[in-house]
Amino acid sequence: MTDFVIYPHAALSQKAVARPVDAAMLAAGEQLLDAARGVQAYGLAAAHIGLAEPLVVISISGGTAERSYRVLYNPQVVLAAAETSVGPEGSVSLPGIEVPVERATWVELGYDDADGARQTARFEGFAARVAQHEIDQMNGVFFLSRVSRIKRDTALRKFGKTRRN
Repeated sequence: MTDFVIYPHAALSQKAVARPVDAAMLAAGEQLLDAARGVQAYGLAAAHIGLAEPLVVISISGGTAERSYRVLYNPQVVLAAAETSVGPEGSVSLPGIEVPVERATWVELGYDDADGARQTARFEGFAARVAQHEIDQMNGVFFLSRVSRIKRDTALRKFGKTRRN
């Protein structure tokens, strides 16, 4: 099983720099995909395994029963809905903690495929939430920075208590 970095590990605040898809990035993509499958994550960013690579893995199925993963290299949100919704979010790097986060209800992403060809895709609902969460993480933005200081402090206190037990 993969060892995930735990908040506040420095990798979680490091922004990955976009670059052409290469062998190292493809290898990191396979490693991240294996890690996601291993824990049935909805999504992961390379930072979760301590890598500063510009890639994410997301489940595009949108449901909770089964995962349909896609590896996105150099992803970026190119268009987002003005309409937002609030939903629970968590992280393998902060196990056991979920907080409500506001996100766009759909996003259009630009990303490179494994061959380095630029692609676009639109994600809605839960898949859009996962994509935004993981792209934020790839850019060094941990999900707790998207909530109020009170909610962040409460979540971190709760996490501290679970780590002591």
